[in-house]
Amino acid sequence: MDIDFPLVLVILTFATGLIWLLDILFLRKRRLTGAEKADGGAEEETKEPYLVDLSRSFFPVLAVVLVLRSFLVEPFQIPSGSMLPTLEVGDFILVNKFAYGLRLPVAGTKILEVDDPERGDVIVFRYPEDGSTNYIKRVVGMPGDRVRYQDRELFINGEKVDSRFVARLPPVELKREQLGDVEHDIFLTLGRTGRSGEGEWLVPEGEYFVMGDNRDNSNDSRYWGTVPDELVVGKAFAIWMHWQSLTSLPSFGRVGGIE
Repeated sequence: MDIDFPLVLVILTFATGLIWLLDILFLRKRRLTGAEKADGGAEEETKEPYLVDLSRSFFPVLAVVLVLRSFLVEPFQIPSGSMLPTLEVGDFILVNKFAYGLRLPVAGTKILEVDDPERGDVIVFRYPEDGSTNYIKRVVGMPGDRVRYQDRELFINGEKVDSRFVARLPPVELKREQLGDVEHDIFLTLGRTGRSGEGEWLVPEGEYFVMGDNRDNSNDSRYWGTVPDELVVGKAFAIWMHWQSLTSLPSFGRVGGIE
């Protein structure tokens, strides 16, 4: 069963803060009053209960983590190869939660407008079909765009997106693509036949068309549609560690920005 970590963090922060506040307002006064009336037992009577001591210790830490994770930066791990070669399985990335506006934790309601995703951005969002699973893809189509994918070529508003051959790296071909101001690498599987993922789509207002950089191995907007703005979590901007599995050691050779 998947654990809703943001919800758990909010509950723990609220609970520990409430316990600490109740102790400051009511319980501590009762302990001090009882200690004054007791004969020779002041030290024992004024000792904080275990739950209060625990809450006082953990609340500041939980509150800082909640603020940082909800409004500034959140770490994610890449679970699949759909964004190869940009992101590898086992990459640990940082996502800017402030880039596209402040949202309330858990609810996701935007409370402050900052900016909108731009073409070429790598974004984390909640999967539209369940509203909870985190996905990561690249923004290809903006609101109002007409996106077409045909013969493994990408067209936006009738114009072919610039791409150039870089190398053959069996079983894939490496190409360099220009999306807006962003130049990035994509993989195309060598020898792939068929017309899977082809079509033409009109991007609704307030939504985005996203695709994986590993074009022939990505479950994206070509198959399940566009991403509403309210499901956008933030902008991926850096790799800070790579850790393939528990049987291997973490490495920092891939640390750097994300194109």
